This record gives sequence, C-alpha cells and structure tokens, in this order.
Amino acid sequence: MSFYTEKQKDIAERIDADAVKSNWRDWRWQYRHTIKSIEDVERFSSIKFTAKVREKLVKTIKKFPLSITPYYFSLIDQEDYLNDPIFRQAFPFPEELVVNSCDMNDPLHEDRDSPVPQITHRYPDRVLFHISNVCAMYCRFCTRKRKVGDHDSIPNKNELKRAIDYIAETPQIRDVLLSGGDPFMLADSYLDWILTQVRQIPHVEVIRIGTRTPVVLPYRITDSLINVLKKHHPLWINTHFNHPRELTTSATRALTKLADAGLPLGNQSVLLAGVNDCPRIIKKLVHKLVQNRVRPYYLYQCDLSEGLAHFRTPVGKGIEIIESLIGHTSGFAVPTYVIDAPGGGGKIPIMPNYLISWSTHKVILRNYEGVITTYEEPKRYEPVFCDRECEKCTLQLKLHSADEAIGIQKLLADYDDTIALVPENNDRLDRRRNGS
Repeated sequence: MSFYTEKQKDIAERIDADAVKSNWRDWRWQYRHTIKSIEDVERFSSIKFTAKVREKLVKTIKKFPLSITPYYFSLIDQEDYLNDPIFRQAFPFPEELVVNSCDMNDPLHEDRDSPVPQITHRYPDRVLFHISNVCAMYCRFCTRKRKVGDHDSIPNKNELKRAIDYIAETPQIRDVLLSGGDPFMLADSYLDWILTQVRQIPHVEVIRIGTRTPVVLPYRITDSLINVLKKHHPLWINTHFNHPRELTTSATRALTKLADAGLPLGNQSVLLAGVNDCPRIIKKLVHKLVQNRVRPYYLYQCDLSEGLAHFRTPVGKGIEIIESLIGHTSGFAVPTYVIDAPGGGGKIPIMPNYLISWSTHKVILRNYEGVITTYEEPKRYEPVFCDRECEKCTLQLKLHSADEAIGIQKLLADYDDTIALVPENNDRLDRRRNGS
C-alpha cells in the first residue's frame, strides 16, 4: 500500500471535507475522527448492512464499543469485508455476546495480582505497569475487554506515583513493562515524566513498552516521540502485528523510525480464528517482521476473556503453525507459542515434541524433517553441588547473594529439601491433618 491511497483520500474527504494529506498523517486528527458507530462505517465506505444485522451490531457495541482509526479502516477490503482480517479485528460481531461457561471477566487475574493500583506483580522480577486505559482503537480480541471504553480513567501523577513508589520499594523488580491501554496514546511530556521516574529507580534495569500504534495508528511515531524514547535507554518496544497485511508502508516507516533510534523491537501476535490461523499467513508475517527489524516474540493462544470464544482456535492449530516454522525458517523468526494461564499462572510455552525418548546414556530426538537421531550423554559428569553460597563458587560468577528459588526451580535445587509442591485445599492432606 502506498503512503496515501485513493481509498484513504476518499475516506478522509467523507469524514472531513476540508481534510488534506497532512491531516491524514496527523495522529491527533486520526484519533479525533475515530469511527465509532455503524452509521459511520456505512457512511465512510461501500459497506451496507441489513436492518436485522444492524440491530444485532448496535446491541453488540452497547457492551463492547466500536472504535477504528480512519487509517486502519482504510486497509479493509470492502469487496470481501466479512473475510477480511483487518475488518474481523476491528469490527464488532454479534458472536461477542456469546459467553461460555469457561469465559471470565479477568481471566489472567491481573486485578487480583495487583498489590497497588496500576501494578500487576505476577513474576518475581518484573511488573506490569498500567499507565493508561486509552487505546488508539478497540481491538475485538482484547483480553482486557472489561476495560474497553473507559476513557476517563487515565491515572494522574499522584495515582501513578503510588505505583512508582511500589516499584522503588521492591528491590527484586528489575524489569518494568508499561502497558494499558496504549502508553503511546499519552502526551509526549507525560510519557517522558513516567519514564524519567521509573528510570531513576536504581534496581530497574530494563523498561519495556507495549504498543499497537505502529499497527493501527503509525503516524503516532513522530520525531518528537522518538526524541523522548531515546533519552531512556535501555528501552524495549513490543508491537502487536497479527497479519502481514498490517505491515503497510506507513507501518514500516514507523518501525524504521523506532529501530533507527536504537530501540529493540519485538512482536506479540494472537492466534485468531478467521484472521491468521494458517501456517502460511504466520510464516509470511514473521518474515515481514524480521525484514523490518522486529523479532517475533510471542504467539499467544487467545485468552478466555468474555466475548472472545469465536476467535479461539484449538491448541493443536498453534502447534501445527510452530511445526511449520521450526527448521523451515530462521530460528530468530520463530515466536514462542504460549498460553497465558487462566487464574494468573503466567505464560506457559507450548511447543512440538522433539524429544522422543531417553535412557541413562542416550537421548533420542527427531528433527523438523522427521529424521530420528541420537545424542550420547557424557560418560563422566561431575556436577557442581550448589549450596547457594555464590561468593565461594568455583564457577567464577562472583555474586554476593542469590535469589530464593521458587516453583519447579526449588524442587531441582541441591540446597533445598523440598520434595513436592502441594496445592492448597488438597483433600488427601486435609484428611491427614484431621486424622481421618
């Protein structure tokens, strides 16, 4: 797609008779003119709905609002819109009102794992910092659909300061992910203030920002924003492209600006039925990403949020896609396929099985072609016994102290006597305690 097409020109003029090319590239103009009603969709395109369909759509957006940037709307193939991957990600479907018994309002328990407002602390050394609930567009597959449309809840500095204080008072936090909403929908000066506050915390080593603006509002990646971001290295940016058609000329220009500023780029895709549940589509996507200096990071199984059932695929589809990538493309182009565990268990990697069997001396493996091979284990291996006294360790790490092991790592540790992890409310152990 060219930088400014006839379709974009037509949409711009239907929205605003005085629109000019520079307006279209102005991210504020785009955001002011987001398409928020079924009537606007019909007015700014050749798409028309029957009265019966329109009634269902209006009912849907009363619960899950509609908001599409003119830019992203311009990417829709209006001749085949029902099958169009752009349309399906941006436009409401009545299936969103279907709630299954497994669906949850907050499937990842982000609110329950929140020690203070705006913070989700799930993993030992990193936190999710919610700095805005404003998005450039409402993605229909959003795991935070419970918050969609909550425009008036952008936290002020006093509210954010409490979250920043929590990070400062928790020395094990070394990695802070700014999320929302979309952090790039904040004013440059406000984002600069947040980054400055977090960067001043001595134990914070890395700051990450999750944003979908390069996909749905690429004009937000301005020179002014780039100048703010460059002040706060090391800073990592995670984007969210789901389909190769989203990598337009405008999007790739935005990615170029970010990469040229020295910002490492990663991409998190969601596996979506009817959008990208095809090995060839995902392979084309990851190839276009690495071509634009974006590392495919995660491929998410769609979450169990309310309104997403029609987007979910079997896990086997994700395994098939990963199978089609490993060995068939560059290793750095293969994302990690994960299920973000319901109940706040975190991301669980799901991969094809390449380990067939093993014995005391050999491991039996298969490769991407189906070739079965063996790897011989060392005949003599003297492990270093770990007593957690790192300052005396012969491996030359020279650490002063070690973090406490948890979970499976704790069971593997030499220095810990724990032999089992037992869930709470285990009936068998309750019987033991009660003497029955």
